[in-house]
Amino acid sequence: MTYQVSKSEDQWREELSADEFAVLRQAGTERPWTGELLDEKRVGTYSCRACGAQLFQAETKFDSHCGWPSFYAPAEGDAVELIEDRSLGMVRTEVRCARCGSHLGHLFDDAPQTPTGDRYCMNSVSLTFEPQQDAPG
Repeated sequence: MTYQVSKSEDQWREELSADEFAVLRQAGTERPWTGELLDEKRVGTYSCRACGAQLFQAETKFDSHCGWPSFYAPAEGDAVELIEDRSLGMVRTEVRCARCGSHLGHLFDDAPQTPTGDRYCMNSVSLTFEPQQDAPG
């Protein structure tokens, strides 16, 4: 697959911290309950830490009690890419950034309390958060 943002693994390694590289480029997972964005409650936008693509809006974030930031829908229908993941002896749906192919987390259909029933379970280290700026009044 060719992505809009395409770099060599060495280039990614130079630009990302070791933890970011392990998750974003090697499909690792941060430890639950440790991510800096888990308890973020402000209005704003969540973007891919690797390429800056907008992925989720704060309005779709919810407390799923799973230990990772969770959203019920991406910002745009084509913001993320869904890929079958058969690692760890189970079938899951991997969520990647559609712009650069970086690993973000997994999608589960176990959130009946949300409008979509979906739980996009994301690694904080895969995301950046930009709070909404108050409009000048």
